[in-house]
Amino acid sequence: MNPQQPAKTSTGPGSTAPPALKELACAASGEVLHLLQTDPGGLSSVEVQRRLLDWGPNALRAHKANPWRVLLRQLGSPILLLLIITAGISLFLGDRTNSVVIGVILLVSVGLGFSNEYRAELAAEALHSSVRHRAVVVREGAEISVDVVELVPGDIVRLTLGAVVPADMRLLSATDLLCDEGILTGESLPAVKDPAPVTGTAALADLSSCIFMGTIVASGTCTGVVAATGGRTEFGRIALALGERHPQTEFQRGLKKFSYLLLQVAVVLTTLILIANLLLRRPLIESLLFSLAIAVGITPQLLPAVVSTCLAAGTRALAKRKVLVKRLVCIEDLGDMDVLVTDKTGTLTDGRIKFLEAIPADSTFPANAVNVLGLLATESDLGHGATGAAGANSLDAALWESPAGRSWDPKSYRRLDLVPFDHRSRMTTVLIDDDGGNRQMIVKGAPEDVLKCCTGVPASARTALDAQFDVGARVVAVASRSARGLESLKDADRTGLALAGFLSFLDKPKISARESLTQLSKLGVSVKVATGDNARVAEKVCNDLGLDYGKTLIGVEIEAMGDDELRAAVGGTGIFARVSPEQKARLVAMLRTSGRSVGFLGDGVNDALALHGADVGISVDSGADVAKDAADIVLMDKDLGVLADGIMEGRRIFANTIKYVLMGTSSNFGNMFSAAAASVVLSFLPMLPGQILLNNLLYDTGQLAIPGDRVDPEQLRAPSHWNIAFIRRFMLTFGPISSLFDFATFALMLFIFHAAPGEFRAGWFIESIATQSLIIFAIRTRRVPFLRSRPSGGLLLATVGVVAVGTYVPLSPLGGFLGFDPLPLPFFLALLAMTGLYLVLVEIAKKQFFARAAEPDLAPVPRTAEHHIHSRAARFSAPARSLRRFHSR
Repeated sequence: MNPQQPAKTSTGPGSTAPPALKELACAASGEVLHLLQTDPGGLSSVEVQRRLLDWGPNALRAHKANPWRVLLRQLGSPILLLLIITAGISLFLGDRTNSVVIGVILLVSVGLGFSNEYRAELAAEALHSSVRHRAVVVREGAEISVDVVELVPGDIVRLTLGAVVPADMRLLSATDLLCDEGILTGESLPAVKDPAPVTGTAALADLSSCIFMGTIVASGTCTGVVAATGGRTEFGRIALALGERHPQTEFQRGLKKFSYLLLQVAVVLTTLILIANLLLRRPLIESLLFSLAIAVGITPQLLPAVVSTCLAAGTRALAKRKVLVKRLVCIEDLGDMDVLVTDKTGTLTDGRIKFLEAIPADSTFPANAVNVLGLLATESDLGHGATGAAGANSLDAALWESPAGRSWDPKSYRRLDLVPFDHRSRMTTVLIDDDGGNRQMIVKGAPEDVLKCCTGVPASARTALDAQFDVGARVVAVASRSARGLESLKDADRTGLALAGFLSFLDKPKISARESLTQLSKLGVSVKVATGDNARVAEKVCNDLGLDYGKTLIGVEIEAMGDDELRAAVGGTGIFARVSPEQKARLVAMLRTSGRSVGFLGDGVNDALALHGADVGISVDSGADVAKDAADIVLMDKDLGVLADGIMEGRRIFANTIKYVLMGTSSNFGNMFSAAAASVVLSFLPMLPGQILLNNLLYDTGQLAIPGDRVDPEQLRAPSHWNIAFIRRFMLTFGPISSLFDFATFALMLFIFHAAPGEFRAGWFIESIATQSLIIFAIRTRRVPFLRSRPSGGLLLATVGVVAVGTYVPLSPLGGFLGFDPLPLPFFLALLAMTGLYLVLVEIAKKQFFARAAEPDLAPVPRTAEHHIHSRAARFSAPARSLRRFHSR
């Protein structure tokens, strides 16, 4: 909008609503602007604010940590709720001491879980708030970059290759525009788009003059006017219908299955205990409290808190390594990755391109003339010479920075027309006049493509080109012809060219890349290179770095392959050369459908499509805005070593979560089973309900140090997946060992020390807290504990501290209040011997257990369309408060 013009009339809820997209699709561009009350100069800032107030932010998701939701999750266990109700009934019936003890312990337990999980949610909210997705908008006659959530109907938006369409838009202009609408229509081929009005009645998929929120610009550029935002878009309706909750990842599904497994065990065990105690004519409330306390002891109450703490700690650890994770769940995806597709420049090479020399096609053409033609065929501003090369591509920038480029004066030349480089032709073409009135067309680009446009190429030129490729140089060919009478350029004009020569550049292999590639190989990550460069140059770099790449495929070969043929070929191929942006995205798709978890590392506009399609899109802070916008993870340094650290962090989180899981299925389960069995045999309860809950609280508190524990290198060598059969086998192996020593403690207390109920409970309380806490040092590693695998200092201190507190409580002044009686000194000597024997037996069983052939990990379940919709919708996110009054409309 022109600043002198009055602000447009509001189009918010209090006035006329924007016209339907189908109506706009059939209207001419001028009429569309009139209907939306805007013009090519865009809206004024005042009008934008008015429309933003009327229609709300262009958002589909809210990011705010909700303490009440976290608290409800903590209280959501039906067993926990039933225990609270039963404790209340017990208090009403007069058992005040036991009820107060149970209430206090439950309050502390819930508070512990709540504080850890809520802190993790606050970390996620801060992470989400730090990420911004932006769009180029015309406002008040000038192009500016704004957050996508600030777009309003009537905004004029410009989009380029790889951009995610930020709203439903009516096209005003477009060049070679294709849009990937698969997220809406399920179609695998991109849709052709054109600003011409649609005639007649058309289905949504046939509105070729419109582009839709959440789709991707697969080719070309365009300018459009925003017709609908937020939940009023086609994509928005789908995303809102799915709800805020993101579908579960494979990691989360595994947690759920594990929780169900323990819940089933808890329900069966609790029911049997309750029936048995009632048959023994014990009081109903006492029996119910005991049974429910056993159930709470078995169920992993702090598992969500442990997982959330792991993820939040992982995010902080990655931030210290200069890795920005946009969403917490991306850490899990990073750990699952087993294939990395990466570009070459700046990743395997230094990324500092240096111009080497100009090589004439024959002796009749001087090298300096090849230089001049190369400089003329750049996309930078000729009038400013070397100073106008800012923002040029890396090869042109290196040419201008060379001594020949800095000393050359372009003032005697005038550019008449320019066809910029594109990934289909891989050439730049210019039409140039000089002071002598000579007009010529100059073409510069990939040698393979330029040579096809040339006639009479000498054999010596081809020999010189091969020699450059053999030494790993990046080569650009330059050709020209007279263009007398030509006023503008078309693709068909690039014929009959005379080869002038070649421009040779060098980008040295990165010294640190060899070590990084070795590290990724040890992590089980297969590295594949997708580059727009020549195949032989890519092969030379990979050979210099020791990367075993197998086969090489070039773009024309990929283009000729069907999906099945390409899917079969990608596994054994390590270099994909001269590939277009669409081919990169296709390669990623073929690897994913082969069952691989694929990461893609790229930093250019031509990488955006592949970044969107990968399981984990990775870009760098110095990359193009559209690439960073498409990525899930942004590296502050373009270094494969940093990426390897991120993969290890993702796998470390899974490994530490599994430690907590295996703890719950071994000694903890064994202790609860022992209590259940003893309650049937003994004339008194082996432990009071409050004592069981205190034992469980102390145990869980110690396990909160697990997220910071060290992980053995062999646990990081490959992605791990949930295997419930393995967990069940672990439980049936180590649970009985724990119960065996519990029964030994029972015998010791009854037959050696002739313990009264208070002494019995105190003895078993101390023994159970010692065995189920100390076993973490055996379970956390397949190696010999301490000698070959040291735990973290935090875990060591937490575990020893819990055992010390657990030993002190029955002996403290609180002991009597909790139902404990003092123990004789010989008991502690016996306890020391039994605990040592228990840990030795666990070590022997561990070796035999892992010596057996383990059940194979299940392959990860491929992501569904629902996952992609939620992930795409996450970029349209605003604070919860700003959305409440708009999504109800």
